[in-house]
Amino acid sequence: MEDVIRWRKASASGNDGGHCVELADLGLSVGVRDSKAPDAGHLTLDRGTLAALVEAVKRA
Repeated sequence: MEDVIRWRKASASGNDGGHCVELADLGLSVGVRDSKAPDAGHLTLDRGTLAALVEAVKRA
């Protein structure tokens, strides 16, 4: 049986219906995609890189 990727909306995306990001646990890495364009593909980041990205966005 094929593994199914389970996407969830990031809690930091807010509820404004605008810029929403979804995350998926991929084991050692995390998938990140635009919830409004899920068929456009996703980024695969290791957990440390994702944490650094989140911190950089918070500072911006």
